[in-house]
Amino acid sequence: MSPDQPGAATTTSLHVPCLENPKQDEVAAHLDKSGFVWLDYGELSDEDLSQLSELIKLHPLTIQDARMFRQRPKIEEYEGYVFLVVFGADPGTAAGGPLLREVHMILSGDYVITIHRRPFGALDELRKRYHDQAIRSEQFLVYKILDAITSTFVPVLTRVDDDIDDLEQDIVDRASADDLQRIFSLKRDLVAMRRVITPMRDMFARDAERLAEIPGLEKDDELYFRDLYDGLIRVSDLVDSYRDLLSGATDMYLSTVANRQGEINKQLTIIATIFLPLTFLTGFFGQNFAFLTGHIINHTWAFWVFGIGLLVASVIGLWIWFRRKGWA
Repeated sequence: MSPDQPGAATTTSLHVPCLENPKQDEVAAHLDKSGFVWLDYGELSDEDLSQLSELIKLHPLTIQDARMFRQRPKIEEYEGYVFLVVFGADPGTAAGGPLLREVHMILSGDYVITIHRRPFGALDELRKRYHDQAIRSEQFLVYKILDAITSTFVPVLTRVDDDIDDLEQDIVDRASADDLQRIFSLKRDLVAMRRVITPMRDMFARDAERLAEIPGLEKDDELYFRDLYDGLIRVSDLVDSYRDLLSGATDMYLSTVANRQGEINKQLTIIATIFLPLTFLTGFFGQNFAFLTGHIINHTWAFWVFGIGLLVASVIGLWIWFRRKGWA
């Protein structure tokens, strides 16, 4: 059952401040209140990270990981908190562009911290939605953050599905080099998504229960985190299916281009074959043999019969032969 549906298990509601790029004194004030808080950082300098680490006592390895992006999805446990690397996607990015959005998360019983270098509309919308709004539990907010991040792949895959349909129709109508470029752009998107979706799927399959056991985190229904795994399975299957469709579109493009080149070669061959006897005849009768000029091509009728007539007859004869062969 979805956590938003009526009838789901309920707990005492609470209000969680959702702060965007907060100052250190603001963070300290919220932590002193002993209430759960969400800190979302779109810009976090090394100095700010060092101050934050002193405030919430982060391990040096966590500080190092939080600074270094372009990592693989992972979950690492430390004393009192868990560090995660998860990925989403930006549906507004054009095919072949910088699609992925890497998010670092630090979870404890007192806070959830998200760090991302690129703007991420999904987190912005979620933060505005739940800022000071009553929610069912701390775990529920953690689930909604992870769900908002991983769900961003769905609209991207919907766009890819539509692009593949349009691409196949364009290839059937008239294949061009632009179609091949679109295929490569879509393939790059799918490869990028598969590179992070498969590890995240395995990560949640193996370690989702560890998120529900973070010390001090108010517990709720653990099925929420299992739902993340189910969603990633569906996304992973869609990525593999679309990769197969793009491989088929590539084969269709190559076949279409090869067939078009075959038609062009056939037409050129027909033209060359027609001109072959014409070249022979004009070359033969164009020689200055005394016998030809003195006894054969010495009247007007001979010019029309042997000069023009043989040329026209050879063209007509070859055309009839091509038609019978089905070449023209």
